[in-house]
Amino acid sequence: MSTDTTDTTAGRTGRGRAAPLAAAPAPGGAPGPQPGLSRAQDSAIGTVRRGFGLSPEFRAGLGVTLVFAVIATLGRVLVPIAVQQAVDRGIATGTPDTGFVIAMVLVCAVGVVVTSVCAYQMNVRLYRATESGLATLRRKAFRHIHDLSVLTQNTERKGALVSRVTSDVDQVSSFMQSGGLMLIISIGQLLIATVLMAVYSWQLTLVVWVCFLPLMLAVRYFQRWLSGAYLVVRERAGDMLGAISETVVGASVIRAHGTEERTSERIDATVADMRRAQVRAQRLSAFTFPTTEMVAAITNASVVVVGVLLGVDGDISPGGLVAFLFLVTLFVAPLAAATEVLNEAQNAIAGWRRVLGVLDTVPDIADPADAGVSLPRGPIRVEFRGVGYAYPGGPPVLHGVDEAIEPGTRVAVVGETGSGKTTFAKLLTRMMDPVEGRVLVDGTDLREVRFDNLRSRIVMVPQEGFLFDSTLRENLEFGRPGATDDELRSALTELGLADWLDGLAHGLDTPVGERGESLSAGERQLVALARAYLADPDLLVLDEATSAVDPATEVRLQRAIEGLTRGRTTVSIAHRLSTAQAADEVIVFDRGRVVQRGPHRELAGRPGVYAALNASWTRQQQL
Repeated sequence: MSTDTTDTTAGRTGRGRAAPLAAAPAPGGAPGPQPGLSRAQDSAIGTVRRGFGLSPEFRAGLGVTLVFAVIATLGRVLVPIAVQQAVDRGIATGTPDTGFVIAMVLVCAVGVVVTSVCAYQMNVRLYRATESGLATLRRKAFRHIHDLSVLTQNTERKGALVSRVTSDVDQVSSFMQSGGLMLIISIGQLLIATVLMAVYSWQLTLVVWVCFLPLMLAVRYFQRWLSGAYLVVRERAGDMLGAISETVVGASVIRAHGTEERTSERIDATVADMRRAQVRAQRLSAFTFPTTEMVAAITNASVVVVGVLLGVDGDISPGGLVAFLFLVTLFVAPLAAATEVLNEAQNAIAGWRRVLGVLDTVPDIADPADAGVSLPRGPIRVEFRGVGYAYPGGPPVLHGVDEAIEPGTRVAVVGETGSGKTTFAKLLTRMMDPVEGRVLVDGTDLREVRFDNLRSRIVMVPQEGFLFDSTLRENLEFGRPGATDDELRSALTELGLADWLDGLAHGLDTPVGERGESLSAGERQLVALARAYLADPDLLVLDEATSAVDPATEVRLQRAIEGLTRGRTTVSIAHRLSTAQAADEVIVFDRGRVVQRGPHRELAGRPGVYAALNASWTRQQQL
């Protein structure tokens, strides 16, 4: 019998990557939620508004920050005013007034110092607020990802999913701390420059706005194209990160099969896609820079010509014209920087939309929370009533399952690959909800049980125990947070693993490495079993993993499993004859249906699916 526990390949592409999943019907025939991450479709302003709403820290102390921004912006106009005063009253009076000119220079110096201090305070406050807000956004997105079912998470590569919480938020951070700052200053600078220009000459102010207004209107429409281009950039960045992380994790498999060249081609393809998307977005963005430069040159030339004509008629003084040209520079500077601001803004909005897409995804496995039921501790009775299930976009994999498991019973679930046994286990632990029928624990529908209560009473040990990159102690404490070293050692001793612990160089302080790779596959499974034992569940679901380990580790595993399952309701997905023999009952699946049930000895002597499986196991043991 194969040890592969995959029930179906429905919903996956031929290359093994998760395809978009279609909605499975909910109980009663109503369409169920669509597994897969949403895509936020808000306008740019709507996206920013929602982002600020999710992170109220962005608005903390914003009023004071804006005051510093206004002062910093006002300081920029001191130089043009001082120049105008120095020219008109200190130089153009016939007899130069050196004292007045020096006074204006000192005013400028004081203004520069005040402007610098205010700009510093504005930066510090803005950085603090944005980092706090972005930390909140990251936490919300990360926690929401964990609320999504495995089916939903599998619609996107893990690396691409991680990029939504990391690099996409980093794009928002980059804009908020630089582009956002520039945007605040630029808007203030435009308004103040316009007001002062109008004070010196409303005619020249009109010339400036006539030159720039068409460009401003065009940028509004141009922004829509740029927004779409940068959304593609963020998606390609996620694809690239996903492909690279997948390659790093699977490095040993790549080397073992000699597929380095093919893998490099895949990576090269994602990098090339990223490059093309980035170049296209930059090309669109770069279009505004020379356009702005050209309009600025035309504006300056027009101001000089019209200003000279006004000066001849006495409508503006020489100092006023010089000051006006300074103000035009202040007016043009924010527009000249529009390329960079627009670039960062659209990149940030695209990243924000991808993060919001995560938060907009409704969990298809919902926690009833306070409205749910908390079941008392004690032996668990399990009942499947007319349960059917189909993976989204695929054919049914379970059909009308009606089975009950009595408290304290050890049940082995067997069947060929794709028979439905793993789906049965996932429904039992509520990793998925049935399309038809109900799964009951102690007479209560699993969908009505609070998650915190459900996870404490029902624990699943997967075929490959996942360990975190920390010590053995910290990995064991996932089963019982805050457990003492004596409790951890006692648990290992009760499972017959004291000699194994004593054989480790650093005992409980032994580093297990990333994904537990410093330990063997069998040792990782020992830790997973000990973790489950510490959790002390009432119902234990085991995906047996005693194959492909050395005899000594297999003995330890069998001994640990015996200690773990004693006195508990246990459901084991069996891949070995010994597991089926040790069970009180065996449930046999074939093509999504329960076709046999009973003790091992009884089923082995009766013609049918189990007898054939038993014969196959027996032959494997004799080889």
